[in-house]
Amino acid sequence: MTAIEIYQLYLNELMTIYPKSEAENIRNRTFESLASMSRSELIKNPAKILIPEISKALLDGLAQLKQQKPLQYLLGESWFYKLPFKVSPAVLIPRPETEELVELAIDFLKKEGIGKKVLDIGTGSGCIPISIKKNIEGSDMTSIDISGEALAIAKENALTHATEINFQQCDFLEEENWERLDKYEVIISNPPYIPEEEKNLLDKNVTMFEPHIALFVEDKHPLIFYEKIADFGKNHLAKNGIILLETHENYADKVADLFNDKGYMSTIKKDMYDKKRMVIATHCP
Repeated sequence: MTAIEIYQLYLNELMTIYPKSEAENIRNRTFESLASMSRSELIKNPAKILIPEISKALLDGLAQLKQQKPLQYLLGESWFYKLPFKVSPAVLIPRPETEELVELAIDFLKKEGIGKKVLDIGTGSGCIPISIKKNIEGSDMTSIDISGEALAIAKENALTHATEINFQQCDFLEEENWERLDKYEVIISNPPYIPEEEKNLLDKNVTMFEPHIALFVEDKHPLIFYEKIADFGKNHLAKNGIILLETHENYADKVADLFNDKGYMSTIKKDMYDKKRMVIATHCP
């Protein structure tokens, strides 16, 4: 098949699943990654015959995309805070909203007189600590995750970006594990927060491919991670430190109330889409 024939096939097939603009974007990025061909190159040379290996890679990729496999998993890469990160189904695909959480951490750490010890709870691909480390010179980053597979990906990303992170495999919900953790100026987390009853509301490309352990919590205890983080912070948040949390938009008020009830002073911050998605907590004066 010629390059333009596969190129058109991509659009025809993907438009049965996605809007045209999204299908075009997926097609163009796939061709750039798997065939090293830009849209302009295809226009200049539409009759180009692709070598069998590239044709097979593109057609195999199309078959996976038709099963709604996320493009980031197909290509093995996702961009976050202007950096490329290796991803696999062992880790969540980094979201733009989480970049806002990182921005808050960076702004806070840049303030004069503020310490630089940071704990990231549930690191996944490592996008949060690596992005902070690249922007805050001398920051001391510790990142934990229950998944060994996720930590392996995070360590690869840290090596790629020449960042020294203290990665630890840790089940944060087990309080006896807290003893090996220090005191931090910033505690940051994008924990699991989607109740299991909401699975059927999510797109298939999320529920079929992204790690459920990083997404879902039991319906009867949707704030479990926030409760544990609040308790952890009583002895592990440094004086004048801050806790930065991503939340479910429907639970931000409850998360803020939870922290207030446990002796913190908390505020809610909306994301770029005007949704309540972040809670900022500090010790009460």
